[in-house]
Amino acid sequence: MAVFTRTEPFSLSPQLLQTTLAEYGENALNRLQLWQQLINDGRGSSDWQKLHKANDFANRQVSYKNDMGHWGKSDYWATPLQSLQSAAGDCEDYVILKYFTLRAMGVDETKLRLMYVRALNWDEPHMVLTYTEKPGQYPLVLDNINPTIMPANKRTDLRPVYAFNASGVWMAKAQGLGTKVENSPGVSQWKQLLERIEHDK
Repeated sequence: MAVFTRTEPFSLSPQLLQTTLAEYGENALNRLQLWQQLINDGRGSSDWQKLHKANDFANRQVSYKNDMGHWGKSDYWATPLQSLQSAAGDCEDYVILKYFTLRAMGVDETKLRLMYVRALNWDEPHMVLTYTEKPGQYPLVLDNINPTIMPANKRTDLRPVYAFNASGVWMAKAQGLGTKVENSPGVSQWKQLLERIEHDK
C-alpha cells in the first residue's frame, strides 16, 4: 500500500530519508521531515485548516520550474517525494503534492479533484486542485499562481476543462464538478504516477 493513504501515523522510511540526504542534501531531508510532521499534525484539523496547511506548504517548499528545464522531458508528473527532494516542479507537481498531502491528512478523496483549466491571463493550459465540501457547492481552488484559496466562481481568470482523481474523470461544466466520463485517455499520466508512488520506498 502506498505510504500516502495509510490511516496510522505517516512515516517515511529511514532508508528513504538516508537516500534523500545522500543524493539531495540536508535541505531536501528537512523538507521531507517537515512534510511528515505537517501531515501528522494536520490530521486532527478541520478540512478548511488542512487545505490551507497543504496549499501553503507546497507553494513555499516548491519553486516553479517547467518539465523540460527540470526533468528534460516535455511532460513529466513528479511524485510528491520527487518534488520535495528537488524543491521544484510545474503546476501539475504542485497539485499532485497537495492532493496526496490532503489524502494523507485524511481528506475524503471524493471531495478532491485535479482540474485542468485554461489560465486566461496567460492563455495557457494550467492545473489546479479543487475541494468540494458538499455536492452542488462551488469547489474551492488551490493554486500555485494565486496562493489564496477561493471559490471557483471567483476565479474568473480560469476556464475549467476537465477534472479527475483516482476514481475517474469528470468533464468540467462552468465551475462545477461536471459529469463523469469513463475510460478517458486524459488520465494515463495519473495512472502511471499512482504506479510509481506505489513503488516509492
